[in-house]
Amino acid sequence: MTAEEPSVGGRAAGGCVLVVGALVPLAGVFAASRDAGVLTVWGLAVAACWREWRRPVSDSSATPPPGEEPLSDDVYARDGVVIDRVERSPEGVMCIIHPVREEVDGPQDPA
Repeated sequence: MTAEEPSVGGRAAGGCVLVVGALVPLAGVFAASRDAGVLTVWGLAVAACWREWRRPVSDSSATPPPGEEPLSDDVYARDGVVIDRVERSPEGVMCIIHPVREEVDGPQDPA
């Protein structure tokens, strides 16, 4: 490997080492007692689920609050009351109504 080549491995290799490091003691518990091994697996699963449920949810996936200004100030659009087209699903359960959009020069007051 030369100085320019990046090293191969990283997180995947570290994950494999951790999995093997966890499976070896678990195999020892199963070898000692099958019931203790099953209880250990159940305990680890419950602990993993509990840890996941207790972890706070990040706000990165939350819907942003509505703003008064559109996201882009290049082109503004306003929905009218005229319908351009209606798309229906093949099952006939859902339909999407597409209004005619009108481009305007700047933000408009709804009044």
